[in-house]
Amino acid sequence: MHQIFIAICCILYTVANLSTCYLYLYPLLKGCSFPTPPAQQDAQTSNSYIAGQVPPFRLLVLGDPQLEGDSSLHETTNGSFPSLENVWSDIKTGRTREERSDIFLAHWRDLIYTDIPRLFQSYRKRLDLFGNDYYLAHIYRSLHWSTHPTHVAVLGDLIGSQWVTDEEFERRGTRYWKRVFNGGTRVEDELTDKVRTEIIGLDEKWVNRVINVAGNHDIGYAGDITSDRLQRFERVFGKVNWETRLRLPFPEEEGQEVPELRLIVLNSLNLDPPALDSSIQADTYKFMNDVISSSRPVEDKTSGTILLTHLPLYKEAGVCVDGPYFTYHQEQYGAGVKEQNHLSYDASMNILEGIYGMSGNLEAPGNGFGRKGIILTGHDHEGCGVYHYLPEHEDFASRAWAAENWNTTSFSRHGAVPGIPEITVRSMMGDFGGNAGLLSAWFDPNVKEWKFQYSTCALGSQHIWWAVHVLDMITVVYLGIVGWRLYVQNGIVGWSLYTARENGDAKEKTL
Repeated sequence: MHQIFIAICCILYTVANLSTCYLYLYPLLKGCSFPTPPAQQDAQTSNSYIAGQVPPFRLLVLGDPQLEGDSSLHETTNGSFPSLENVWSDIKTGRTREERSDIFLAHWRDLIYTDIPRLFQSYRKRLDLFGNDYYLAHIYRSLHWSTHPTHVAVLGDLIGSQWVTDEEFERRGTRYWKRVFNGGTRVEDELTDKVRTEIIGLDEKWVNRVINVAGNHDIGYAGDITSDRLQRFERVFGKVNWETRLRLPFPEEEGQEVPELRLIVLNSLNLDPPALDSSIQADTYKFMNDVISSSRPVEDKTSGTILLTHLPLYKEAGVCVDGPYFTYHQEQYGAGVKEQNHLSYDASMNILEGIYGMSGNLEAPGNGFGRKGIILTGHDHEGCGVYHYLPEHEDFASRAWAAENWNTTSFSRHGAVPGIPEITVRSMMGDFGGNAGLLSAWFDPNVKEWKFQYSTCALGSQHIWWAVHVLDMITVVYLGIVGWRLYVQNGIVGWSLYTARENGDAKEKTL
């Protein structure tokens, strides 16, 4: 029997160790890392990044954690057992014994079939929320220590509903910072109140700062956004519109611009009218105009632009999972945007032709190709990569923006027309595989422009996290029980041998 117990212990111990090693080392085991410059880059060029060298800018990007809370706990305002609230007063209303018995049985049925299942579901959901927080935290923590990002961003929908009370919003915000992103910090207001320029890597605090983008479940769509919702988000998570500039540590030379990355965080949720609060919408438009007016000339390729926002740009149905979709509130609720899958075509065009300066006019500055960069969005939980471009036509004024799936796009064809990639980052929720994005950016001095590469890393379903930890607990308990059992049995055997020896010595002395 001992051999069977020991064999089971060995199997449990081995499986638990292997699964735990996978869970806590999955980025290394899967080879998750930031993309590096390609081998064809000339290593002899001054200030170049040789193949395989660590890129200077590395962004760990996460999408749509959507922390749930009290709205999913199936609780009532009358306590855990509302069926017992007025049981005695209701029984007294019965005129006969049969009526009182029927009233009592009705309350009993409500207790058994409604209250107890609801209470059980509530505690099960609490446990589920607890585990989900630490599952998301495990993704962030594992990738943070293994990949060494310079910056971290979450692309909106930090919580699960914009309609929660202020108290519940604070509770979810506390869970966000104390559990999911424990060790991470909010980007300070002094860094986002005005545009700053700094050397990449000089401020080491960026490693732990978390750049939070506002999502529709955080502040609502254009028809939902109020100053109160906006203020509470910015108080807990940071500003919704801001920009910072990151320069490489190159010496400044007369007549030459130092390579610079522009990191832009944009609240795209109220770009499309009508909006409930036109003044908040006007603030977003003003921010975009400031970004455009302060940009380097479009022909200056030493500047690269990374746009972080929540809503994906317009694309026709079939390019990604979500197709174009808009609904609006009724007139009595402001008639504003109630829900949307993408930005409208016009709002998308304002980003592509405004922030990125692309026009397709060969006679325009920079031949109409605009600025180098990449766009990172959330919202569509499935995620996808697309390339926005202006098709080739003789009359550039008649061209309309198109989008193709990144996997099927021929970049050699699009190299002759203005275009830019957009990554819709797959959600980090367990139902979508616990995904994370890894964006690298480096300056290529051979062509004198910024290069961007993106890869993904997925942990797997949240059930993996649960299964490993449950297995670990079972293994620890089983090893403890078997160990105690063997200790007790060996103790009894040892005590019996000791007693027998003492009794034998006593008999010899008596004889």
